[in-house]
Amino acid sequence: MGLARLRKKASAPLALLVVVAMLALASGCSVEEPSSTAVQATPDNAVPDEELFTPIVGSVLDAPRIVRGTDDRDHVAYELFLTNTIGQAVTVDALSVRGDGEEIMRLSGEDLLPWMRAMGAPAPGYELASGQSATVILDVILPVGGTAPQMLSHLIEFSPETAMPPMITEQMKQTIVDAPVSPATPLVIGSPVSGDGWLDGNGCCGVSAHRSAINPINSALYAPERFAIDFVQLDEQSRIFDGPIDDLASYAYYGAEILAVGDGPIVSMKWDLPEEAPGLHPVGLELNEYGGNHIVQDLGDGHYAFYAHLQGENPEGLAVGQKMSRGDVLGYLGNSGNTDMPHLHFHVMDSPLPLGSNGLPFVFESFTLTGTVNDAELAECMSRSQSCGITASDKTAMTKVMPLQQDVISIAD
Repeated sequence: MGLARLRKKASAPLALLVVVAMLALASGCSVEEPSSTAVQATPDNAVPDEELFTPIVGSVLDAPRIVRGTDDRDHVAYELFLTNTIGQAVTVDALSVRGDGEEIMRLSGEDLLPWMRAMGAPAPGYELASGQSATVILDVILPVGGTAPQMLSHLIEFSPETAMPPMITEQMKQTIVDAPVSPATPLVIGSPVSGDGWLDGNGCCGVSAHRSAINPINSALYAPERFAIDFVQLDEQSRIFDGPIDDLASYAYYGAEILAVGDGPIVSMKWDLPEEAPGLHPVGLELNEYGGNHIVQDLGDGHYAFYAHLQGENPEGLAVGQKMSRGDVLGYLGNSGNTDMPHLHFHVMDSPLPLGSNGLPFVFESFTLTGTVNDAELAECMSRSQSCGITASDKTAMTKVMPLQQDVISIAD
């Protein structure tokens, strides 16, 4: 009799597992009146009050971190990873980010499109096929004068391809991923370049090639370029180059000194890669050649600086283990590795692996903001020898903030 009772108690959970499996495999059924399902996330290790069906599961790639930008706003740049677990496609209609329970940002429709991309997809999109995952890159700008949130949560609104009431409805809502915000403050460093007219070509915190570079390395996903900067220098006519686009001599800043941003030893470096022809995308690179000739420097407390695409042959005679001081010359700006234009790629990361790491925020000790370049002007001046059309600022002196994407800055020697 005891055995019969145990079997009876076990039958309900088993039946539920069968129902969930059927929902996951089903491809369609009759559509009934739409309804909304709200799902609440629970803190780590907490026991939820009830069991809730959550068709989309998710996580963040790394703890969200706060950095102050030249717009005098606090930015939280991070990535949300989503997976569709059911046996049909879903369309993500909207995403809201809440800080300590209060909505900070909402993206929907065309506003959401550039930020979301399915894994392996060639272009952004809202749809997730059955079993497919996507990354949503986020730049959450915190309210002025508010208290920095300790926790970020995410409400997604989505539409399954086929309604299967009561568990799968035409429109659904789900609260997904409670992400604690890191209390760490950004590292304060010097600039790796000096002089006037330096353009932050691919910096924090919007949509860019850096933000979408999610690397599958050593069986995990990493976002090393989250806060990375591509530095190019504009000439007196605000041009990136003057002459043929495929001639290194057309780029006046080619060969500029690259400086150590802080004190610490060199932990790795690579030299002797050839200079690539500007205007072309290199092919056939090995994984360790993407950064070109480069240096990784240990800045302490789990921070590593990455200086990439340098000219070759270790011009300063540096050695692994050699301690560098802020302002020391490390090398010269080049065009080696995965690059189609001379520039310095610079980022700070949480491990000495340039690709298998997560990017950390940093701020420069001081610089002057001289203007910005808009998207249309930048596209034109990157492909033609013409002015980038800087929108001038009041040449504002900045202290301990991060340059933002398409800022033009000057850094004292």
